[in-house]
Amino acid sequence: MLNASDRAIVKSTVPLLESGGEALTTHFYKKLLDRYPQVRPLFNQAHQASGDQPRALANGVLMYARHIDQLEQLGDLVAKIINKHVALQILPEHYPLVGECLLEAIREVLGADIATDEVINAWGNAYGQLAGILIGAEEGIYKDKELAAGGWRGAREFKVANKVQESAEITSFYFAPADGQPILDFTPGQYLGLQLFVDGEEIRRNYSLSALAGNGQYRISVKREPGGRASNFLHDRLHVGDSINLYPPAGDFTLSHSEKPLVLISGGVGITPTLAMLQAALDTQRPIHFIHCARNGAVHAFRDLVEELAGKHPQLKRFYCYSEDDGVSPAAHAVGLLDQARLEQWLPEDRDLDAYFLGPKGFMAAIKRQLKAAGVPDKQARYEFFGPASALE
Repeated sequence: MLNASDRAIVKSTVPLLESGGEALTTHFYKKLLDRYPQVRPLFNQAHQASGDQPRALANGVLMYARHIDQLEQLGDLVAKIINKHVALQILPEHYPLVGECLLEAIREVLGADIATDEVINAWGNAYGQLAGILIGAEEGIYKDKELAAGGWRGAREFKVANKVQESAEITSFYFAPADGQPILDFTPGQYLGLQLFVDGEEIRRNYSLSALAGNGQYRISVKREPGGRASNFLHDRLHVGDSINLYPPAGDFTLSHSEKPLVLISGGVGITPTLAMLQAALDTQRPIHFIHCARNGAVHAFRDLVEELAGKHPQLKRFYCYSEDDGVSPAAHAVGLLDQARLEQWLPEDRDLDAYFLGPKGFMAAIKRQLKAAGVPDKQARYEFFGPASALE
């Protein structure tokens, strides 16, 4: 537990973090990755280059400093961090490396006149408190997953059982355990951690599970990203019969039990976790509105599957919006961007509903605003980031 003096010092640095937090975290990441290359697999270098990772860390550090004496006000942030760490297998031995480089970065960026020994000591104690919270929570999850039916800890070898092209950009991969033993069940909305070796370099990625765990297999569906090392490796170089190491499913963006109408809204590859949610929800009688936005029909994955499900389940209504008409694909229900009027037309009349939405950041920001304007309660509009979390304001 931090003493009052440490808490006061940490809170006093909030204005400095607000003005220079991203510069500090950018410096921190460079120091960490240069000094300890063994942690490089834990970070997506594309997110480093874009600045998304430093911005996300700066926001997290700022939130922690603001609420250092009332950590419960951090809300879902801690749970999201813990689940991302579990999916990537962040371990206790990684925390001292991060702490060392973070404190050095604070000293070097703020300068010795501001980052005095007293300030560094206070931040060292604060980081120790946070590390202890995360390590304890993560160990609890690791242990639970290890002891659960079909569960395991760390990496487990799987074989690529099938590989299916779903659209011009998205391919599905089916993974079966190499040992033939049962696999851990998961909650719709969760993701898998993958350990990949690309040209001799280890990288780790998270991908949403796009189907319920049937026939003792997991399925992910991956969009080929221009220049994406992991996605291009999976599309071009991972084949049926190949081995791959997987980490247990994780994630807190999950379908909650409810009798309220369910609305699933996705843009592009954001469709992947909503498919598992859709499968699970169809076992209930709740009304379901499935809304998907894509550039055109050629890149719209799983349309035939959703059409088939709609034919079997009267409670499912589906709506497609294409930003362009390619003149070849089956028609969408609307062409152009999904606007307020169209969304309200496609929502259930009862706005006391549960909405889950995923897609590009700009898309999600628009959907969040539109759901609020349509009268959907904020707490019932849930979303997830594929990359580092950031504000949708």
